[in-house]
Amino acid sequence: MKDREKILGSLRLTGSTRNRIDLSKYKTDMTKGVAGKDVAREKLAEEVRKIDILQRKLYAEAKNGLLVVFQAMDTGGKDGVIRKVFGPLNPQGVTVASFKRPNPKELSHDYLWRIHPLVPARGMIRVFNRSHYEDVLVHQVHALLPESVLKERYRQINDFERYLGENGIAVIKFFLHISKEEQKSRLESRLKDPNKRWKFEPGDLAERKFWDKYQEAYSQVMGKCATPAAPWYVIPADNKWYRDLLVAEIIKARLEEFKPSYPAEQPGLDQLTVD
Repeated sequence: MKDREKILGSLRLTGSTRNRIDLSKYKTDMTKGVAGKDVAREKLAEEVRKIDILQRKLYAEAKNGLLVVFQAMDTGGKDGVIRKVFGPLNPQGVTVASFKRPNPKELSHDYLWRIHPLVPARGMIRVFNRSHYEDVLVHQVHALLPESVLKERYRQINDFERYLGENGIAVIKFFLHISKEEQKSRLESRLKDPNKRWKFEPGDLAERKFWDKYQEAYSQVMGKCATPAAPWYVIPADNKWYRDLLVAEIIKARLEEFKPSYPAEQPGLDQLTVD
């Protein structure tokens, strides 16, 4: 148990750097602490069962909420991990929101305008497939905003996430870290498989040319926007089975911190009978 906690702790960023992190120090193919794919899948099923119990209590208690953010390079595995970890849960208490390029209406408002209405209510888990971080990452990679504006956005995002935490909504953020070689393999797989080709966009190849700039942008984002209240986790994601297990373990541990419990029953229920 302590070994697993140590491994998970090594992936957690809470703001000690404040400028940037060095992503090259984080292995994308790490499988430390798990004896193979079959063992990982068994452990994943066990963790998901525990998450399911915790989620039911969270929903019933309606005291806290959990916002889970997933960011990754293209093919990083956001859809897959969401399906494996959250798919088995009760959809009444777990929902997913995806963020694409802002539409004209969204662009007419401040960049967090489209985010806030989708923050989970107390008792709920909301999963963001991409997020408000797109409004920093893309602008940094393509130099669409001056550095002074980006600096303000880092501060605003930290303020926003702190505000959520102070109002009972915890924030936890995952960067699914894959190698450039693994991305190439997954893009080729999409092209070859008719069942996956619908996910392929020619724009993915164009963005791949900015790989190094995106790595630097993520290094900046995680360095500046990791806080104790809203940490980032760098998840080695070349091996999907290991990725899924790590995310499940971290989600379970965060839900346990809430110590959710079912509300007290109404007095006298043990005296009632159903005719």
